[in-house]
Amino acid sequence: MILHRWGELPYEEGYAQMLAVHESAKNDGQNHLILTSHPACHTVGRDAWEARWSVPVIRSDRGGSITCHSPGQNIYYFCFQAPSPPLFFRKVRTVFSNFFNRFDKPFFYDKENPGFYIENRKICSLGFRYKEGVSLHGVALNVDVNLTFHNRVNPCNLQAIQATSLQNEDIHINCETVNNFIIKDIEKVFDDTL
Repeated sequence: MILHRWGELPYEEGYAQMLAVHESAKNDGQNHLILTSHPACHTVGRDAWEARWSVPVIRSDRGGSITCHSPGQNIYYFCFQAPSPPLFFRKVRTVFSNFFNRFDKPFFYDKENPGFYIENRKICSLGFRYKEGVSLHGVALNVDVNLTFHNRVNPCNLQAIQATSLQNEDIHINCETVNNFIIKDIEKVFDDTL
């Protein structure tokens, strides 16, 4: 697995760079994991382009509805070999299930509204696209975000659902520590080391 650490990038710049990494992954046959974050913005997936939003949005070609991004949110873009998208997605879900299982909290995955939740609060969003056997986009995990900003819209346009974060759920670890856990879980689940 090839790891890319980009720090914080504007969404559009990160998207363009992700497309370049996707090209590399198609050519070299390797799995590429991108770690990044974005300044505050809202993006909408293909499923929600025609909706009316109360906030400015950036169109994305991923699946799903509206997603908030901001500092304190870890973004994991997977440009992975995915000849079987359902198997790939199950592995990603396992990675994040393993991460959340470390904590004595009732986190759960909702396959009808892809993401991880605790009660009626969403903490992690998943949105992928697949092109020529390689995945695009990925996972957004709220570590320590400004929840006032994130709750300007319902997460993924789900009614009666609010955004939350690890910090808000009394899990006090920083973004880098979360990344270290996630990388180890990806290496284990995908059997692919750095």
